[in-house]
Amino acid sequence: MLCSSNSHKVKMAVKLRTEYGSVLHMPTLKENMREKGGPATGDPYGHKQYSGNEGEELEYVITGTHPYPPGPGVALTADTKIQRMPSESAAQSLAVSLPPSQSRLDANRTAAGVGEIYRHAGISERSQPPGMSVAMMEAGGTKNSALVPKKAPTMPKPQWHPPWKLYRVISGHLGWVRCIAVEPGNQWFVTGSADRTIKIWDLASGKLKLSLTGHISTVRGVIVSARSPYLFSCGEDKQVKCWDLEYNKVIRHYHGHLSAVYGLDLHPTIDVLVTCSRDSTARIWDVRTKASVHTLSGHTNAVATVKCQAAEPQVVTGSHDTTIRLWDLVAGKTRVTLTNHKKSVRAVILHPRHYTFASGSPDNIKQWKFPDGNFIQNLSGHNAIINTLTVNSDGVLVSGADNGTMHLWDWRTGYNFQRVHAAVQPGSLDSESGIFACVFDQSESRLLTAEADKTIKVYKEDDTATEETHPISWKPEIIKRKRF
Repeated sequence: MLCSSNSHKVKMAVKLRTEYGSVLHMPTLKENMREKGGPATGDPYGHKQYSGNEGEELEYVITGTHPYPPGPGVALTADTKIQRMPSESAAQSLAVSLPPSQSRLDANRTAAGVGEIYRHAGISERSQPPGMSVAMMEAGGTKNSALVPKKAPTMPKPQWHPPWKLYRVISGHLGWVRCIAVEPGNQWFVTGSADRTIKIWDLASGKLKLSLTGHISTVRGVIVSARSPYLFSCGEDKQVKCWDLEYNKVIRHYHGHLSAVYGLDLHPTIDVLVTCSRDSTARIWDVRTKASVHTLSGHTNAVATVKCQAAEPQVVTGSHDTTIRLWDLVAGKTRVTLTNHKKSVRAVILHPRHYTFASGSPDNIKQWKFPDGNFIQNLSGHNAIINTLTVNSDGVLVSGADNGTMHLWDWRTGYNFQRVHAAVQPGSLDSESGIFACVFDQSESRLLTAEADKTIKVYKEDDTATEETHPISWKPEIIKRKRF
C-alpha cells in the first residue's frame, strides 16, 4: 500500500512538472476581486488589481482545481470559494478548458493573478481596460489568452416628464366602471359599467350627457368610430352592438361568440371590427354586413385584449393562456406566438409613433418590436394584476392595476417616474380600489381612469412642476433584467 502511494506521488510530480512547469513559479491568486484601492495582498509585485468602475459589478476570474459548477442549484466547493453566481455571459467567457489531471492538483499551486496572466501572455497589464475577463487556456504547452469585454449595460438617462395629479372625480355609475373611450373630436367620452349601462360624458365639464341601455350584463368594452357616427360595445352577455349616435339606437348586432366578450377594437383604415372573448377566440367582423370574416383560433384560454393597427401585423391579442399572438388579418392565422410571459396577459397597447408595443401581466410589463415581436425590455416593479395600459406620443406609459395603483413609466428607458394610489370615493370600501381601464384624451393632456369604486377619475399634468422642483431620482446603475 505504501509503495502504491509513493508511486502515485512520483507520477503526479512528473506530470506536474511536464504540464505545468512553466506556471509553477507564479504566485497564487487571492480570490477577493472586490477590493477597492491598493494592491492585492497576494501580489508581491505591487501591481494594481482593477476593481471596475464604481456602480459596476465585477465578473470573477475563476481559478482553482475544480471547473466551475455546471449550473444553478449546484453547491460551490470549498476550493472555488466564489461568493455568487456570475451572469450567463460571464459564465460562458469563464469556461476554462482544463486537462483531466488538473482536477487533482493542489489548490495552492494554481494560476496567478490577472496581472501575471497578462504579462505571461506578453501583454501589458495596464493596457487592459477595467471589466475585462481573462480565460487562460493551456493545453500541451500552447498558451492562448482570450480577452472578452464584460462591460455591463447601463441605463440611459430617462426623459423628464411632469408628474400627473388628480383634478376631477366623476360619479354616476351604479357598478364597477369596466371600460372607457374618448371620441375622436375630443368633446365627450363614453364608459361602460357593471350596472349594464353605457354613459356618455362631457369631457370638459364631466357632466352626464346620455345613458344607453340594452346590454343585459356587464359592459366590458366600448369604442367610438372615427369613420362613421357609430359607437360599438360588447359585454358579458355575449353581445356585440353597434349604436347609431344620431338616433341613440342599436342598429346592428354581431352574433357568433359563445361566451362573454371581453374587448373590441376598430381597424384604423378599413371597416373591420375585431372582438375577443372568453371562448378563447377573436373574431373579425365586417362592420356594414355584420358578417364574420374570420374566427381567430389558437389561444387555449380566454382572450382578454385585442388591438388593431394599419401596419403588419394588423391584429394583436393577449390571453389568459399567458401568450400574445400576432395575426395575419388576410389569412386569419397566427404569424407569431410570444410565450415570454408567465401569467395571464390582460393588457396590450401599441405605441402611437414607434413600431413597438407593450403587454401587461402580473409578472412584468414587456416591450416588443414589430413586426416579429422581438423582445426589447422588461418594466419591473408594478407587482399587481395589471388590467390596463395606455401610452401617449410623449412616451408616458401608464399601467393600472387591480389594487388601485397606477404606475407611470418613461417608454424609452423603462424608468418608473411616478406611482399613484388615489383614495376611493367616500362610502366605498378600501377593497373597491381597482383600475379596470385608462386612456389619454385626444390632446393627451388628460388621463382618464375607470375604477372599481364606480367613479371615473381625471388626471392632468402638474403645470407648476419643473425638472428642478421634481428632479429625476435616477442613478446610472446597472439594470438587472431577465431576458425572458
